[in-house]
Amino acid sequence: MNAIKAYKRSLLKVFVLASFMATLPSFAHHSTTMFDHAKSVVLNGVVKEVQWTNPHVGIFVTGTTQANEESALWLMEMTSPGNLVRDGWKRTSIKAGDKVEVSFSPLRNGSKGGALKKITLIDTGESFTTNIRSAERANLD
Repeated sequence: MNAIKAYKRSLLKVFVLASFMATLPSFAHHSTTMFDHAKSVVLNGVVKEVQWTNPHVGIFVTGTTQANEESALWLMEMTSPGNLVRDGWKRTSIKAGDKVEVSFSPLRNGSKGGALKKITLIDTGESFTTNIRSAERANLD
């Protein structure tokens, strides 16, 4: 009898967990109001990692925004890979180890991150741009 009760409890736990997990995608996406689009900051550094994944591509850059500042890890957020490809980006446009200059809209809470506007490869001078606000806006035309 105890085995049946334990089985039913386990089944209930699995059902509750599955129901909760099914609702997670609806919470995953956010607006771009977390970024201060009225400000623009420049970061000079080296790309540590590129995460080319949905829903947003992320580029981790170790660098500084001021001359005498200690180097720190920053996260630059962009739109989805599909939107970036339509704007001329490739998965290999930016790679770990690249020396870069990044222009971005900083996070409003002061954390080390922001919405990437433009990234320039120091060694080649090649630049890539994106606008998360316009890319994430619904196309109602």
